[in-house]
Amino acid sequence: MAMFNEGNRELQDKYGGRAVADRIVELVETSSFTDEFREFVEAVPFFFLATSAGDNTDCSFKGGAPGFVRVTAPGQLVFPDYDGNRMYKSLGNIVKNPNVGLLFMKFGAEEGQGELYLRLRVSGLASVHDEHPELANYHGAQRIVQVDVTHIFPNCPRYVPHMEQVAASRHIPEAGTEQPTPEWKKIPPIAELL
Repeated sequence: MAMFNEGNRELQDKYGGRAVADRIVELVETSSFTDEFREFVEAVPFFFLATSAGDNTDCSFKGGAPGFVRVTAPGQLVFPDYDGNRMYKSLGNIVKNPNVGLLFMKFGAEEGQGELYLRLRVSGLASVHDEHPELANYHGAQRIVQVDVTHIFPNCPRYVPHMEQVAASRHIPEAGTEQPTPEWKKIPPIAELL
């Protein structure tokens, strides 16, 4: 799978960016997780997942305890699908079009503090598994999403704000604890369907 499509190339040529784009890809793009990339991905408590099928495009927030995304091979990662709103926007798109984009971000450092990147883009082909060897490793997971990586591309910290996490979500499934019911599930016209 090529890093750039015809639209990318058209704009790179129009605005004089092709040589820079090619050089950046030559220097930093890969399809395998380095130790540093693996540590980065497995330390974040959330990421953004972009999916698309036909006219339906979606970008979702996926969260969990640090380590909820796991690199299982040099070019592969998995993450759990926890209880959600039952719309299956992301998973439904994946079933029809496995091409996905994942954006991992770190907000805890400011530019100039030695961070080469605070964003990591991962593109690949995703699949949804009701049964998967990793499912047993995730308390509360209903299924596993596996991504076979085509591109890993780090981004610089430019424009990433300095932010600090105050607390983890109280809805992250944990063994031995009962998850609180989200407020939207208590709305009578929805609650009667659950």
